[in-house]
Amino acid sequence: MTPEPQDDQSKPISRWAPPSGTTAEQSSADDFAIDATDEGPDTAEIPLPGMPRPAVAPAPAGSANDPLPPSAQPMPGASLPGFDGPPPSPTSPAGADEKRRRIPGPIWALAAAVAFLIGVLGGYAGGVLEDQDDMSSLAGGGLEPGSIETDAPLEADDASIVKVAATLLPSTVQIFAEYQGVEDAATGSGFVFDKSGHVVTNNHVVADAAKAKGTIEIVDHKGRRYDAKVIGRSAVYDLAVLDVPEVKKLEPASLGNTSRLRIGEGVVAIGSPLGLTSTVTSGIVSALQRPVSTGQTEDDTSYINAVQTDAAINPGNSGGPLVNLVGQVIGVNSAIATAGGGEGGEGGSIGVGFAIPIDQVKVTAAQILKTGKATYPIVGASVDVQARDHNGALISVVDSGSPAASGGLKDGDRVTKVGGVTVTDGIGMIVAIRAHQPGETIEFTVMRNGARHELKIKLEAQTENLA
Repeated sequence: MTPEPQDDQSKPISRWAPPSGTTAEQSSADDFAIDATDEGPDTAEIPLPGMPRPAVAPAPAGSANDPLPPSAQPMPGASLPGFDGPPPSPTSPAGADEKRRRIPGPIWALAAAVAFLIGVLGGYAGGVLEDQDDMSSLAGGGLEPGSIETDAPLEADDASIVKVAATLLPSTVQIFAEYQGVEDAATGSGFVFDKSGHVVTNNHVVADAAKAKGTIEIVDHKGRRYDAKVIGRSAVYDLAVLDVPEVKKLEPASLGNTSRLRIGEGVVAIGSPLGLTSTVTSGIVSALQRPVSTGQTEDDTSYINAVQTDAAINPGNSGGPLVNLVGQVIGVNSAIATAGGGEGGEGGSIGVGFAIPIDQVKVTAAQILKTGKATYPIVGASVDVQARDHNGALISVVDSGSPAASGGLKDGDRVTKVGGVTVTDGIGMIVAIRAHQPGETIEFTVMRNGARHELKIKLEAQTENLA
């Protein structure tokens, strides 16, 4: 196994500060658009600075005092559901009317059960409609209806890590890519995304090979190798889509919804850590919407609104699926936090791993499959990503004519919320913006000279242009 190049893990997180002097048109952190170029071949490592009541039927026609014919007399006991029985006789003893009008307990229990069932079915229908809406929007990109799987392959009451592994391993692949002219020097993981022979992985796994037109191969769970080529990639979201026609015979992974994730939910990470193919680890969702920056240099930083997990993720897991316990992919493993490896050694898992949310993966993959490029939102302002006070994101420069300027954002403003999400620093603001889509109008909460202001800014689109 060829050793994988490693990045410098000793630098603090602020090493990803964007270069100064870039223009609004460039894909830089100044306009919340990083134009990444070269990535290292393995899992990105992030150094840590430290460790109704029933209806009543109308009374029969005729006088209220007319007795019922013998054939119409009610059976002894309770009346039928939704009926109160015949009107009372004037000679009825006190309380007899109330006795006849009382609905028995079993009927109320039945009604409650029906109402509960309707509620459950309504919730299920809502989830189905949400999936259909999601697929409808993706079909407007590069995904054809029915090309991806979304149904959970496992039942919730029958879920286990063993069954998740058996279901997802056939859809997970190992990736070998050329790095700095050396074949198979970069390794990572990926998974079969759709029925058309496309595989999703991290951009940093294949970036060097894509730029140099080098070789890329994938290996399935049975050891069969296939040639692959890059359709498109996004350094902003650290994603790449590969074309591998031969994997049409492999079952695509089922894609879930990050929006339905809950902290504490069980997850399974699958991939090839350290070149060890078809490796499975398990854990839980440790946190959601975690602002994370990845990348090996200041020029290739990706900002992701990550799913945090304690499932063991190591170099080589990059691009592999993070899966829930009903067998749906809910994220793409992308980065690990490290306390810093020893000199000449490799940093490994310390129980803090990060995955790109599958909701973002579906959108970006659809864009790449349609145009070969990915699009992301910008506002047109520079933000300080090195500030350590955690009192919000400090705006250093607002570009003239930008959405930020039109929305009222000014130099020196401190942004504390984006779309209702609290941000404590520049990276948090960039990630919060990139969690939305171009064209959306987002409310920004801003502190200016001690006063709070609510601004509405419409996000513009920026398209990545990667070789």
